Amino acid sequence: MKKINIMGFTLAQTAVLAPMAGVADTSYRQLCAEMGAVMTVSEMISAKGLCYDSKGSAELCRISDAERPMGLQLFGSEPEFIAKAVNLIQEYQPDWIDLNMGCPVPKVVNTGAGSALMKTPELAEKCIQSAVKESSVPVTVKMRIGWDAEHINAVEFAQMCESAGASALTVHGRTKQQLYSGNADWSVIRQVKQAVKIPVIGNGDIKNASDCQRMYQETGVDLVAVGRATYGNPWIFKEITAFFENREYIPPTPEERMQMMLRHIRMILAHSQKPSHLAIREARKHASWYLTGMKNAASFRARCYQLNSYEDAQKMAEDFLKVNL
Repeated sequence: MKKINIMGFTLAQTAVLAPMAGVADTSYRQLCAEMGAVMTVSEMISAKGLCYDSKGSAELCRISDAERPMGLQLFGSEPEFIAKAVNLIQEYQPDWIDLNMGCPVPKVVNTGAGSALMKTPELAEKCIQSAVKESSVPVTVKMRIGWDAEHINAVEFAQMCESAGASALTVHGRTKQQLYSGNADWSVIRQVKQAVKIPVIGNGDIKNASDCQRMYQETGVDLVAVGRATYGNPWIFKEITAFFENREYIPPTPEERMQMMLRHIRMILAHSQKPSHLAIREARKHASWYLTGMKNAASFRARCYQLNSYEDAQKMAEDFLKVNL
């Protein structure tokens, strides 16, 4: 298997877990790392929230050894807050700090952060420079290919990031306007890879090991990031690793899927700072995702969104297996 050196880490050239707000929490990251994700990144952390002592922002900074190598991802559009947040965030000992310049969600974009920074590259440059100046670890950037189809500026933006001091880039092959619809344009990711000397991680439309291999071949990226295809399927990293090791991949059985679902829920309940009756609500979507593609899934999905306790999840898994074995 090929190895790649990124930011001082020698990693198998397989796949990393993409950062996903509201999804890739510590439990999720630990499971994906265990399954073979070679790097993980936190959910988005508000630079301004961190500076103002937001409890929620601070909770997102927690790192366990099981998730490493791991970066903490900041979002914001004010260089002075980025600089202060970078100083604060280093007490959590991230392996690198990632700046989000790709999130398309309105509540982020409307503050001038996320993918809105692709419309203001001069401001984005100042944010990167501020972060690099204050950071003792590498600073990376997550970006999209542009604001919309008429404003594809990924190559110029990537070159700016490199000049400003970014150590690596993750490029999602969609525009802000596409959100998560349509197809990712891998040709632009290839152009970015060819235009910069720093490592480039490709992201978008990786659904299986074959897609992962194809992205490497078509774009020349240093690593591939997998996002939504991990929903209820942390095994995708095992599949990708087996593919590149020329080994047979055996998908999980229904029993293994239910065991993993229940383990995931236990981890969410154990790690959450919320009371269990509230934490279980965060587990509902994950429970639903573990049923994807399985027989009789539709009739059980509604039960997932009504889970009020771990015992409810156990009973649902038990009933599900009765009709799937």
